[in-house]
Amino acid sequence: MTAHLRRMLERASPLVFTCVAGLAGFSAYFSFYAFRKPFSAATFGVVPGWTFALDYKIALVIAQMAGYALSKMIGIKVISELDPAKRAGAIIVLIVMAWAALLAFALIPAPWNVAAMFLNGLPLGMIWGLVFGYMEGRRTTEVLGAVVCASFIVSSGAVKSVGKLLITHWHVSAFWMPAAAGALFFPLLFVSVFVLSALPPPDAQDEAARVRRAPMYAPARLAFLAQYGVGLGLLVLAYVLITAIRDFRDNFAAELWYGLGYGNGAAMFTESEIPVAVLALAALGLIMRVRDNTRALIVIHGVVIAGFALLGGSTLAFQQGWLGPIPWMILSGAGTYIAYTPFNAMLFDRLIAVSGRIGTAGFLIYVADASGYVGSCALLIWRDFGLMQLNWQQVFTASAYAASLIGSSLVALSAVYFLRKARRSSGVGGKLEQALERT
Repeated sequence: MTAHLRRMLERASPLVFTCVAGLAGFSAYFSFYAFRKPFSAATFGVVPGWTFALDYKIALVIAQMAGYALSKMIGIKVISELDPAKRAGAIIVLIVMAWAALLAFALIPAPWNVAAMFLNGLPLGMIWGLVFGYMEGRRTTEVLGAVVCASFIVSSGAVKSVGKLLITHWHVSAFWMPAAAGALFFPLLFVSVFVLSALPPPDAQDEAARVRRAPMYAPARLAFLAQYGVGLGLLVLAYVLITAIRDFRDNFAAELWYGLGYGNGAAMFTESEIPVAVLALAALGLIMRVRDNTRALIVIHGVVIAGFALLGGSTLAFQQGWLGPIPWMILSGAGTYIAYTPFNAMLFDRLIAVSGRIGTAGFLIYVADASGYVGSCALLIWRDFGLMQLNWQQVFTASAYAASLIGSSLVALSAVYFLRKARRSSGVGGKLEQALERT
């Protein structure tokens, strides 16, 4: 059955293939979020058995994030070297493991169930690399990547809405709600992964446009870092900042909306994220239209800087009274995702293509992600011990300003690095310099 579907997709038009592949990737990652994010829709409050100074929900977020970050570190090697034929099976096994951890979270009393959230995050950190592996290295990677990235903008709000409904309308406890929400998405997950497994690999035209993609072993990874390490380091530091902001907004959306006076509506999580997705995808459309890889690398830097600027500018407008709470949450979310999303697909896929090296963008994505989630944990610890006098909104506002200023500066320095590298190189760099002049 898989072989029959693959033959059909090989004969399909580019438009049909892109629609099928994009929808399968979107649905698979949408389903993944149901095993990771629903618990953040609960506020928990006073939890019997929890006697520590650290807030219980922050402890859950940090535990899950620690597992997720460790998974990203492991993924630098695993995702880089994994045989593409094993991706589908790996997705299913890892998500079943994550769901089993959610069952343990419901069955084990506090404080011991915090460890279950660590075990939940540990397998889930691999999923993005496995799903994006089906999308990268194609002429339509920007389109496919944007569609899959839209899933983690919309799905986070959607699965939190499902979690809120399970608690408020179906009277599921906050501890059983995450496992119940995940169980609802198993059918969609299985269908999506089946379609992904049937996608044909990139063809000869894809390889000519984006470089052949293959497992990337340690010598190739080290050689890539030796050539582009400084620029990559600047980008990773910027990604640490935007990841911390994105995760804080995502994990504590319930608290932020409650502080803004919108704490009772389950639909608010989804309704506010749809325009965020639309705005973010509109910005990413600028990248999709650029076919030349070196020119696209320049454009992506500009888009990321624009996202940081929108995050800081919308926050300033809200504090000055020029924006209401809902427009602020939408625009700050759009700025966050405009800066965040290119790192997860377009930026590193184009960088691999510009380098001319056979490899996988998953390696670069996981280097950035492993660092990014360390920043997320640091922000939460800083909030709970260093900023206890500030509420959720004040912490988010202060962090938004810092990320906007520092992040945009780091990305600008990265652009300067690649431009200077262009002047010293007659190959890849020369093409980059020419692309800048044409731009």
